[in-house]
Amino acid sequence: MPSSPATAAPHFEFRSAERVPETHAWSGLDDHPSVEAAAADRDVVPVVDLGGPDVVREMARAGEEWGAFLLVGHGVARGLEARVEEQVARLFALPEPDKARAGCRPGEVSGYGGLPLADHFSKVMWSEGYTFAAAAIRDEFRRVWPHGGDQYLRFCDVMEEYHREMRALGVKLLDVFFRALGHTDDQIAAGETERKIRETLAATMRPILYHRCPEPERTIGLAAHTDSGFITLIVQNLVPGLQLLRRGPDRWVMVPALPGAFVVLLGDLFQVLTNGRFHSALHRGVVNRERVRISVPYFLGPPADMKVAPLASAVPPGRKPAFRAVTWPEYMEVKHRASDMDASALELLQDAEEGEGGSHLGGPPKN
Repeated sequence: MPSSPATAAPHFEFRSAERVPETHAWSGLDDHPSVEAAAADRDVVPVVDLGGPDVVREMARAGEEWGAFLLVGHGVARGLEARVEEQVARLFALPEPDKARAGCRPGEVSGYGGLPLADHFSKVMWSEGYTFAAAAIRDEFRRVWPHGGDQYLRFCDVMEEYHREMRALGVKLLDVFFRALGHTDDQIAAGETERKIRETLAATMRPILYHRCPEPERTIGLAAHTDSGFITLIVQNLVPGLQLLRRGPDRWVMVPALPGAFVVLLGDLFQVLTNGRFHSALHRGVVNRERVRISVPYFLGPPADMKVAPLASAVPPGRKPAFRAVTWPEYMEVKHRASDMDASALELLQDAEEGEGGSHLGGPPKN
């Protein structure tokens, strides 16, 4: 694994930079040209209405063809996105000593600084982030505001509201995907596997600030990757910058910054859970010269001790599961190993023995 300079220099002064230094200069960014606008119908990012009559079919198609979509009709409290972005902007505008108190410690994920995937790269991304467990917001941000106060309380109140709304929304999305796999509402409610997944979802949040950049073509805000968990929900301000990779020929498609919509990205373990029917989305974040961009990803996945294997309902009769059972920590080890090998982590899991899939999370729907 290449050593990352992010740990050595996590507090780069983005705001005063007049050019991109070599530490932040990335090569190969033009391997897949950026597509600012849809060139054809197949490059239009799907928009799914959660309250629409065809939501199961539309979400299934988006999961199969894109691994991502824009979600409207979600019922989340109006104005929450703006309040979340306001608080995140205030967090990143704090003096460096305040943020440095909460710096990500060696061997840990939570805290301020570079993004976790930065350790896989020799270059630094043009962004700053803060990763934390959604269930520990007040404890975590005592590191930033050790004496509490109004700003601390406002930040925690808004982030906790975001956590409640996003977790509830994530459960709704899971139910729709279960229905797409052939489950009835009664089977979803009664199924032991489905109930365990819904009740034990672990949530992590990672606000990211993408600074203005004097040479955006020379750097990247977020390196290309897939998320590792089940589902990622993203609130983003009205500045486009999230791109999805489309295959055949490979090209990057910009996700529109649609007012009131949430971005939904499927993760690697959701691809495992659904036996590859719904695939994870390879995505990246680009920067621009004129505007700051804020993104607040909310990651949902299994608890650390849960074995994830293909649901039996997702495995065709007479076929073996496509993936072997794995916990989230085990999968992250596979992903780190795959990165060192320049390989695909999901391909390394495609050695399941017949009957293994479904033994932990894959029982049939129960009536």
